[in-house]
Amino acid sequence: MKLNISKSELSKALTRVQSIVEKRNSMPILSNVLLDATKLGGEGSLRVSATDLEVGVTGIHAATVTTAGSVTVGARKLFEIVRELPEEPISLETTPNSYLEILCARSRFVLAGASGEEYPSLPVVTPDRSVRVQAAVLSNMIDRTMYAASTDETRYNLNGVYLEVLEKEQKLRMVATDGHRLAYADRSIGDEIAHVMSGVIIPRKGMGELKNLVDEADADEIEIGFASNSAVVSTPTVKLVMRLIEGEFPNYRQVLPKASKHRIIVSSDTLSHVLRRVQLFAAEGGRGVRLQVEPGKLTISARNPDLGEAHEEIDLDYVGEPVSIGFNARYLLDCLGVFRAKEVEIGLIDDLSPVQIRPTDDPDALAVVMPMRL
Repeated sequence: MKLNISKSELSKALTRVQSIVEKRNSMPILSNVLLDATKLGGEGSLRVSATDLEVGVTGIHAATVTTAGSVTVGARKLFEIVRELPEEPISLETTPNSYLEILCARSRFVLAGASGEEYPSLPVVTPDRSVRVQAAVLSNMIDRTMYAASTDETRYNLNGVYLEVLEKEQKLRMVATDGHRLAYADRSIGDEIAHVMSGVIIPRKGMGELKNLVDEADADEIEIGFASNSAVVSTPTVKLVMRLIEGEFPNYRQVLPKASKHRIIVSSDTLSHVLRRVQLFAAEGGRGVRLQVEPGKLTISARNPDLGEAHEEIDLDYVGEPVSIGFNARYLLDCLGVFRAKEVEIGLIDDLSPVQIRPTDDPDALAVVMPMRL
């Protein structure tokens, strides 16, 4: 293999695979990236791929290829080398013993590698059906749901984001929950909504890679499809394949609160700053704070026997019965952070019922947080 490629293209390719490559040593080769050069006439392309056997990504990048071939080398070390090189074209060439020689300006590196044939085969998945979605729409939906997915590996069916088609509303819904909080976001994606497979769970890692892909500077529209237990996401130059979580997502509608008895609207920035200050006095671990809603004001407080207590008030346009309820401050701050709204509406029922939080500028997004006893 011998080729020349711009630093920006190679950096982009290697940045994309960093969060996929396996850092554990169960299969050392999974910490590598596969470089596969193809020559077409006087030009060619470099295919850069990585997989952890659950999620795999392949990107095709323009390159001037002299000799076709493939090699696999350490993804992290190659990325670190390329990142520090000057903004000059980079030459990559393999040696007979599968080492990779990297030349740029007056710099030369030789990186130990292995034959590309030793790298695990990336899955070939042909979707039964697919749909094109605006990258910005998917990015927003992922932002507003993925933070609530569980990180507890024993609850594997909650370790991802649930995709569901709302046939009556003709919208796509993403839902995530960890048992303490829940988030969903609905979006209309056009007439192709019928082509989306409903009732699938995309794992957290796969959803994170999808988020990275749709947030790339040149991302405009992506194609997403499903085949058996895999999801395939494609752009003109990148393909992302991820294995779906096999399990049943809980009936989240059962935990959605009924109509709220009390509703307040508050500035997101104001509420966030107050929560950050008051939680400094919350008990370690639980981060419990109390919200006391009264006519004209919202009081947020926390008490720690070892530190003392904190109280802060926010003016409210509220007339109704007083309500007092305890929450984990981090759960509230998480949803406020992803909403990025000027104001949020908080719906309360009583001191033992979940609270509903939604941005005032987006009725199709919702966060539900379970109360805690203080």
